[in-house]
Amino acid sequence: MESDALFTLGEPAGAPAGAGGADGFTDTRADSPLPVRMRPAGIDELVGQEHLLAPGAPLRQLVEGAAPMSVILWGPPGSGKTTIAHLVARATDRRFVAMSALTAGVKDVRAVIDTARRQRRSGGPPTVLFIDEVHRFSKTQQDSLLAAVEDRTVTLLAATTENPYFSVISPLLSRCVLLTLQALDDDDVRGLLRRAVADERGLGGALVLAQEAEDHLVRLAGGDVRKALTALEAAAATATALGTGRIDLAVAEQAVDVAAVRYDRDGDAHYDVTSAFIKSMRGSDVDASLHWLARMLVAGEDARFIARRLVIFASEDVGMADPTALTVATAAAHAVEYVGLPEAQLNLAQAVIHLATAPKSNSATTAIGAAVADVRAGRGGPVPRGLRDAHYSGARGLGHGRGYRYPHDDHRGVVTQQYAPDDLVGTDYYQPSGHGAERAVATRLPLLRRIVRGLPAPATRAEAGAPAAANGARVGGGEQASGASEGGSDAAEGGQ
Repeated sequence: MESDALFTLGEPAGAPAGAGGADGFTDTRADSPLPVRMRPAGIDELVGQEHLLAPGAPLRQLVEGAAPMSVILWGPPGSGKTTIAHLVARATDRRFVAMSALTAGVKDVRAVIDTARRQRRSGGPPTVLFIDEVHRFSKTQQDSLLAAVEDRTVTLLAATTENPYFSVISPLLSRCVLLTLQALDDDDVRGLLRRAVADERGLGGALVLAQEAEDHLVRLAGGDVRKALTALEAAAATATALGTGRIDLAVAEQAVDVAAVRYDRDGDAHYDVTSAFIKSMRGSDVDASLHWLARMLVAGEDARFIARRLVIFASEDVGMADPTALTVATAAAHAVEYVGLPEAQLNLAQAVIHLATAPKSNSATTAIGAAVADVRAGRGGPVPRGLRDAHYSGARGLGHGRGYRYPHDDHRGVVTQQYAPDDLVGTDYYQPSGHGAERAVATRLPLLRRIVRGLPAPATRAEAGAPAAANGARVGGGEQASGASEGGSDAAEGGQ
């Protein structure tokens, strides 16, 4: 059964002899896959996860057997979760049992626990139980582990690609130390590729890996070292079949059937494609937007970077014209963290389509820009006395809160009151557009400003500044504006 890291797991406890090694992992052979042959022989060969490998850190203690703590390893595929389990199995004198939640059930778990309990009572070695894909265990299956983990009948080592706060029951999570593994960066993947080319366990220096081909494999990996080594092995087989001792870009492309995308995440292409992506969405060209999204995804761009750009765009370029855009973009960003690629490309595509086809407004961008410019220019002054905090002892004696009018006491929900500092009274930062949902805001806003600032009613409708296209906006149940709504696509706003 395939794990999500560098190894193939053996059968669960009780499997026939020869199904795997004594520790539950299959033995490494000369014809084993390259990722299996290149698994680290010790913790010092482990690449990445420096934040967990410092002297005395939980991960190092776990591998070296210094502390019998139960641990949940959470990280993306290829980040080394099963690698760490292998190191634990090899580095200590503890009895090690490995199983996968894909095939094991409560009966298998209880059998391991019963055996561990008997051995413990007879003075035998302690048992480490490794469960891969633990998020696939049902609540009942996870419950079966609680007592044994609680009294340390077994030391649990569990691996998951899913957020354990959602996929692991709270009682089990509270009994374990949660260690978060990060995807390997490009330098880590590149180093492992070079090691595999030179190491006797890998290609043994029989082939040369060209720089362009190496860059291509690194991009394809996306931080997943298993994917990188699998692609390297396929490229090596292709080069051998072609009778060449060199893996160049053409060979690498032929081996993995993916063309190299001309995209450098640290170079000009990165910024050019990102710029084209943003400008296509701003220009409401949904098809071009999807092309640039696909270009970034295929090239191995960090999905979290794409998601962050969508969240920014939702407020910068869509804003109040479609307030749901920010919700959609934020949900897509969460989906990237929770689901991960490749499935999360669906969530990103949905968000891109929404943002590209949404009505556009940069009013929020210009409003905060103007406000920040005034603050940096020194405009402002003290907080009006009526708005100051009056909850602490002595505040009333200083006049704090004196004269403050509570808007909810007025039947309209809006009262005349000074909220801005003295030198900014009457300053208009927010200038709504007439696009989408913001059309109704543009109708309501002049009425709000007039009431708050205590200004007289305008002589004509045009002087109120309400767009002719808006209709039926109401402030506080009293103030009304009318006009023809274009196309009837935007409903009139109700009370304030």
